[in-house]
Amino acid sequence: MRYADIVIDNRTDSTDRPYTYALGEIPPEKIRPGSKVYVPFAKSRKLREGYVLSVSGEDEIDPRIRSRIRSIDHVDEDVSLTEESVRTSLWMRERYVCRCIDALRCFTPAGKKRTRSASAEAQSGETMEERSLDIAFTGRVISGGAGTGGGSGARGGAGTRMDDPQVPGPGEKTLTEEQAAALKEIREAIDSGEHRRFLLYGVTGSGKTEVYIRSVKETLKRGRTAIVLVPEISLTPQIIQRFQEVFGEGSIATVHSKLTERKRYEQWQRIRSGEVKIVIGARSAVFAPVSDLGLIIIDEEHEATYKSDFTPKYDTAEVAFKRLADRDNRGVLILGSATPSVASFSRAKQGIYQLLTMRKRYNEVELPQVTVVDMRQELREGNRSMISRQLYEQMERQLHAGRQVMLMQNRRGYSTFISCRECGHVAVCPECGVSLTYHRSSGKLTCHYCGRQQDAPKVCPECGSRFIRYFGSGTEKVEETVRQLFPGYQTDRIDLDSVSRKGELTRRLKAFGKGETNILIGTQMIAKGLDFRNVGLVGIVAADLPLNIPDFRSPERAFQLITQAAGRAGRGDIKGSVVIQTYHPEHYAITFSAAQDYDGFFEEESEFRRLMNYPPFSDMIQVLFTAKDEETAEAGAQSWYDRLRSMMLPEDRQNVFTPQQAYISRIKGVYRYSMVLRCPGGKRKEYAQMLRRLKEEDVRDRRQYLAVVDINPYSFA
Repeated sequence: MRYADIVIDNRTDSTDRPYTYALGEIPPEKIRPGSKVYVPFAKSRKLREGYVLSVSGEDEIDPRIRSRIRSIDHVDEDVSLTEESVRTSLWMRERYVCRCIDALRCFTPAGKKRTRSASAEAQSGETMEERSLDIAFTGRVISGGAGTGGGSGARGGAGTRMDDPQVPGPGEKTLTEEQAAALKEIREAIDSGEHRRFLLYGVTGSGKTEVYIRSVKETLKRGRTAIVLVPEISLTPQIIQRFQEVFGEGSIATVHSKLTERKRYEQWQRIRSGEVKIVIGARSAVFAPVSDLGLIIIDEEHEATYKSDFTPKYDTAEVAFKRLADRDNRGVLILGSATPSVASFSRAKQGIYQLLTMRKRYNEVELPQVTVVDMRQELREGNRSMISRQLYEQMERQLHAGRQVMLMQNRRGYSTFISCRECGHVAVCPECGVSLTYHRSSGKLTCHYCGRQQDAPKVCPECGSRFIRYFGSGTEKVEETVRQLFPGYQTDRIDLDSVSRKGELTRRLKAFGKGETNILIGTQMIAKGLDFRNVGLVGIVAADLPLNIPDFRSPERAFQLITQAAGRAGRGDIKGSVVIQTYHPEHYAITFSAAQDYDGFFEEESEFRRLMNYPPFSDMIQVLFTAKDEETAEAGAQSWYDRLRSMMLPEDRQNVFTPQQAYISRIKGVYRYSMVLRCPGGKRKEYAQMLRRLKEEDVRDRRQYLAVVDINPYSFA
């Protein structure tokens, strides 16, 4: 008799361990690591889903308990994962302090015998139970108590050169010298069959997409598969279109949250069966069930969307790294960006990534001319408009010349908050405790955390005063102002409010691309991945917004956002212009972005991070405690703080910071406290093990709060 260790699809901490089942009447060749099975579990009469972690022989089972072990009922061969998926899931469990089943679910398809998929949960949010921390495996548990099939497939070998990669094929462009040099290095890595990692640092408009396409083509020639990741599918239609032009729609599977569960399942099966060799998608596509994975490309690798906000809180680049390093793959990783993250560029400096640089635009047109406007001076000289005189004049000049304008204001709504000038009362969400944003189009105050809406008050609810004032400005107010200043030109707006209906984003982008829209206003949604040839001017209305976020990465975000937005200008044959409006023109994030000097910014920011021992020179870990009442959440945070310090060596205790209210102290009536740890190099695994022990104690003691671990969060919310 043979036996299998199985993880039950039961998302509770108390069952996050392998349970042993006998194969029974099932042929041994039907069961392997990753097989999806149905088994009796605990006292329930219903069969439960589970995934096989390992298979063992009779001699490995204690003879005294063999008779008590129940058998697997049947196997679901339609939904089998690879052994590599299981190995990656086990690795994720340890690295991100998550349940094994949560990691395995990242690899499983939606739409078959399940009401909700892991990816759907990741998009729609989780229950309190789903957000809880995860405990360690405690060893075998026999089933009488209380990811899947197939290998990676044979490789196609080194393959034969059928054409010169420098010669453009259908839908391809002639390579520049820099593109050809980058592709040469990548092609050699693909030919070698070894695991290699590249950071492709190319200025906006340098032609990174063409390098991606050629790299995928090289991979496919060797009979291998490729995954191409983009920050957000809806905001990157042009890169998908380019791939479809070269490879054909039928050869590409797209994976993203907008698909129905049935469609996601169909795409999963197409990928798993080998029908398609190229997968394009957002971060969840890193888990695509491809065999013989030869290449993963992460475009705009610096984007925050590559860090999961939901359990498991994985880093997409790390998962890609792990999958490609697996013995069944041994593939190539390409991270691409015009503004690489400080962490990625540091790895390139250390030799972990091989740096490939493209400093010239493909069309040889110079980078745009950048002007920084000090809005303090504008105020001193009597201009109280959100549009500076310099920006107005340049908009007028470009529009008169028949060119288009893009204005970025990274805050939606009309006013960011309303306040009573008599008593100082600010309208806040009663469920989340954050200020409500005024949307003039709807006449409503809206909470951007829970979605709650209410009518804007005509009198102060506290003192009855009619002196209600609107402060701050969002995209709606920018749009209103621009329409008043330039009434003869077509103006449009893109933000989460204006493109909430299906197809609305595509319609507005097409209208701008056709020249039907003269001025496009938007949040950071318009700063990414868009290539419009007739944009002569980009205006950044409030460049300081990212700098006001209380996070050590704020300067990095500001630099990236400004540089990426500026990169939308002058992508045609004529040099473009950029106007940056700021109240802090002397801040290094502003000065370096204006000079389009990434290297200078990196050196300045790295020195600051090194002095403060922030990532990438350490790991930062946040533990978020949530409960229905504030006292319980606070007590949970304090309990972890005290117990964690008692486990540590005296010299490590300084790395645990005193718990405090989270930056957003309440969401949807749930109170939130936070504890932050700084993890010195080499101690991440040790600290993670301590956190697991604390969670095990919480499960045993039936604590009333929930704790969620996030390693290197992108924001400390």
